[in-house]
Amino acid sequence: MSELTPRMIVAELDRYVVGQDAAKRAVAVALRNRWRRQQLADDLRDEVTPRNILMLGPTGVGKTEIARRVSRIVNAPFVKVEATKFTEAGYVGRDVESMIRDLVEVAITMLHSEQIEAVRDEASSIAAQQLVDLLVDQLERKTSAEAPDGAGPDEINLTPAAKRRRTRQRKKLIEQLGQNALDEETVVIEVEPEEDPFLMPIEIITGVAPDDLPETLREIMRASGPRRQQRTVSVAEARRILAHEEAHRLVDIDAVIEQALRRVEDTGVVFIDEIDKTINDGDVGPDVSGEGVQRDLLPIIEGSVVATRYGPVRTDHILFIAAGSFSSHRPSDLIPELQGRFPIRVELDSLDEDDLYAILTTPENALARQTTALLATEGVELQFTEDALREIAQIAADVNTRTEDIGARRLQTIVERVLEDISFEAPERAGQSVVVDGAYVLERIGDIAAEDDLSNAIL
Repeated sequence: MSELTPRMIVAELDRYVVGQDAAKRAVAVALRNRWRRQQLADDLRDEVTPRNILMLGPTGVGKTEIARRVSRIVNAPFVKVEATKFTEAGYVGRDVESMIRDLVEVAITMLHSEQIEAVRDEASSIAAQQLVDLLVDQLERKTSAEAPDGAGPDEINLTPAAKRRRTRQRKKLIEQLGQNALDEETVVIEVEPEEDPFLMPIEIITGVAPDDLPETLREIMRASGPRRQQRTVSVAEARRILAHEEAHRLVDIDAVIEQALRRVEDTGVVFIDEIDKTINDGDVGPDVSGEGVQRDLLPIIEGSVVATRYGPVRTDHILFIAAGSFSSHRPSDLIPELQGRFPIRVELDSLDEDDLYAILTTPENALARQTTALLATEGVELQFTEDALREIAQIAADVNTRTEDIGARRLQTIVERVLEDISFEAPERAGQSVVVDGAYVLERIGDIAAEDDLSNAIL
């Protein structure tokens, strides 16, 4: 993180998100402030709180993408929640603390994957040795079965000649494994039993979800389950299975959990979408629970201790980014206490025709590139002409203006509509080159886009 300056973070975001410079700069500074906080003395470090961000703007303009991308850039645990999920059942909505528990799960998964990758070479080496032992034992058993009466495997293993033969076999097998010469051979290995899909789920048997079971009870249920099973697999598959199991043995899961909890507390990012939907329109009705959700969110954002099954987590320094269209309400309609927890406010711009054209062509994950790559898997070479891309952007901007503005998501609808026949016929058109020009775009959706009723229903 020390190498990632705010300017570099913005430059990285520019590779995937078009425009919205104010939001990018605000997020970049917020992330940099976290690194700056770590450089402070202990007595001052705890006093510095995150500058939480409130993003305002219509759907499809990049709010979620900016938050998600920046968390990947700094390798921080990230979770997105929708504020409306906490109101679906009225006052008894989903527990707001669940977003912190979800964040812990994400952090553990991230760290576990990193640790698995770190020990991959060591695990592969150990798995290769185990595989050699299995192959040698397999050869010994075959030899013992063909030996004269009384010459069992134990007796053979004890003779000097057998020991020398075993050493030669090991050297030869190690060499062959290194050259992948034995990949098609078969070997018998012991593996963890696969879950039986016909067994009743734990929550049906016990009435309790697996995550809510006490650790001791889970251990008892695992211990009473089936033991390791023998399978005959190819040497290549055996190497993969053994390396996978060995990598998990090498990783200290307790250390992973401990480090994950610290990472959540110091670098976690929670994105709360649709926070404007929790604003009440009146004192009665189904929306009356909205203010209750805001008050439930308040202590978590302000800083509290959330109990998880891995241990307590302090939320004081987690970065919260809230977002909403605020088309019917204003940020000042949120309860005052919650407004104060989001001191940084940025407004994201609506996307015009030039922005939509840039989204089609500029980012590394541009929609035109994605579509071209997808059809290339069928052997179809798809080419968009300049006027086709301009026409798609112009139609998307026009439909957004006349109907509900859904931002860049409108592009996906229009592109799919334009390419509907080509995508359907792609398997039969392998080896062909297809050019999509402006005339083809108008032929496919020109009439639909011009008619308000049709565009409302289809585009």
